[in-house]
Amino acid sequence: MAPRRLHSASPARRLPRFPWDRMAPYKERAAAHPGGLVDLTVGAPVDEVPETIREALIEASSAPGYPTVAGPVVLREAMRSWLHRHTGVAEDVAVLPTVGSKELVANLPFQLGIGPGDAVAYPEIAYPTYEIGAILAKAEPLPVADPRDAAGPAELAGGEASTGRLRLAWINYPANPTGEVASVEQLRALVDWARESDVVLASDECYLTLGWDEEQPPVSILDPRVNDGDLTGLLAAHSLSKRSNLAGYRSAFLAGDPELIADLLEIRRHAGFMVPWAVQKATVAALHDEAHAIEQRARYEARRGMLRGAVEAAGFRIDHSAAGLYLWATRGEDCWTTVEWLADRGILAAAGEFYGAKGNRHVRFSLTATDDAIADAAQRLK
Repeated sequence: MAPRRLHSASPARRLPRFPWDRMAPYKERAAAHPGGLVDLTVGAPVDEVPETIREALIEASSAPGYPTVAGPVVLREAMRSWLHRHTGVAEDVAVLPTVGSKELVANLPFQLGIGPGDAVAYPEIAYPTYEIGAILAKAEPLPVADPRDAAGPAELAGGEASTGRLRLAWINYPANPTGEVASVEQLRALVDWARESDVVLASDECYLTLGWDEEQPPVSILDPRVNDGDLTGLLAAHSLSKRSNLAGYRSAFLAGDPELIADLLEIRRHAGFMVPWAVQKATVAALHDEAHAIEQRARYEARRGMLRGAVEAAGFRIDHSAAGLYLWATRGEDCWTTVEWLADRGILAAAGEFYGAKGNRHVRFSLTATDDAIADAAQRLK
């Protein structure tokens, strides 16, 4: 019997090629370097999970029952406390744990009831999953320099005009991959526009605590200076993957408009989006402990200083990169030419094209490598 084939309308048929597959030949080339491969592509943490978090995970590992989608009161209180400390939002803010932030980004349009005839806007240089979320919801993906551009006759890739009704706009500050930061005034203008346009404004803030420029501190959309204490139509996504090295735990959360959070909770309860109980308990420990996060931030800051100096000395220009865990760099040439040049030195960096057509002359260097790997890369660039 012939194997069953995917129907032509299958979501898998609508998705673009998984971008990292294109890196395979360059990874092989870099691995052939006498000193071996230094991989600075994916932003996956390499440092140990703090002991206090691991202990909390172990202590909760014997629970045999199902966790709840909303999480226990102690988890919600930990999320609210952390948000209040870092964003200034009121301590009764509505929160919702998520199974990492990537599944949230990919599922949010559909879970908000967005579908055919609607549009989802996101930055034109951005994390690719914003586009995937729109595609999975059968909505129109709309990459724009500014989400306010999508309110009028925005132009799609290929010169076609947008026809979808804008329902959701993603913003990402600090941005991946560029490291850009938005000011209070910029965010206020976006909030005002979103409310006037009846658009949900979703802010991906996974790098909020990793600002490197004192004159450009990252600001949350939850900050009362941005929204005057009114969270209507606003959602903010946060993650412990980078702050606490918990990428493997899939621990993240959403906060904002209480009505939207309540709707999402009900949908996610039906669909079974449950963070494992032991991970919920580990998250509580992580959110109440700032010491380990400060130590981890210091590691990244030291790696950033070492790598940035070497990248610039090698003739690159670094754009933005005021926050986050990446250097957004260019040599003024096609990104694949740069990727090849680096691979000849045993260094693998992410092609800027992965993040949108406008990124095709940049590469992204990740700071999520060991001290030795960063030092090795810096030496090879000299």
